[in-house]
Amino acid sequence: MRYVVLASDYDGTLAHDGIVDVKTIQAVERLRATQRKFVLVTGRVVSDLLRTFSEASMCDCIVAENGAVLYDPKTKEERPLAGPPPQEFIQAMLQRKVEPLEIGKVIVATVQPYEHMVMELIRELGLELQVIFNKGAVMILPSGINKASGLAVALKEMGYSLEQVVGIGDAENDHAFLSACGFSVAVSNSVEALKKTANYVSSEDHGRGVVEIIKCMIRSDLQELEHLVSKKVR
Repeated sequence: MRYVVLASDYDGTLAHDGIVDVKTIQAVERLRATQRKFVLVTGRVVSDLLRTFSEASMCDCIVAENGAVLYDPKTKEERPLAGPPPQEFIQAMLQRKVEPLEIGKVIVATVQPYEHMVMELIRELGLELQVIFNKGAVMILPSGINKASGLAVALKEMGYSLEQVVGIGDAENDHAFLSACGFSVAVSNSVEALKKTANYVSSEDHGRGVVEIIKCMIRSDLQELEHLVSKKVR
């Protein structure tokens, strides 16, 4: 078995409008019954995800805050992989009445068009922060933190390599982690840039696209897809 882990984005991929349908949940359960692992890789903070996704326990690990936090659904341990956001940056955002404004253990998030203000504040305060986009969302994280870096830590602790992972996503913030995986999939509702760089674009959208890939993993370990596409040069 070559591909033993499926790593999936949440919003726009596993979930549609924040909801994961029953057929998608059942497909993930079938995948795990084959001794494969399922890792959720999301930009959401853990508390928000758990309020939305009642089936989070089906994940073997959750990489949250766009790679900045690891969450173990079994032990409920939430572990930051970087330091908290700078207080001076948060205060500056609050003073400017940025709304919505979400503050996680590491991430700070808002929406467009605040990215211009955010980048000005980062320059003014002399901070080493980066801005990552996700279909209208604006996420601010320490330099070097992204979904790929968080997934790499999770996999190391689980005893797997990135080459053994099928990654699936839909948005700009999925580029890093999909390009690091052994096989990358963009669901059919993905942004065009992601479709161009993924190994494969699913014929179905959102959770149905995830189900499509799970069926291929169980049926042939993706061999039926690998002959259709050229593997990326690593």
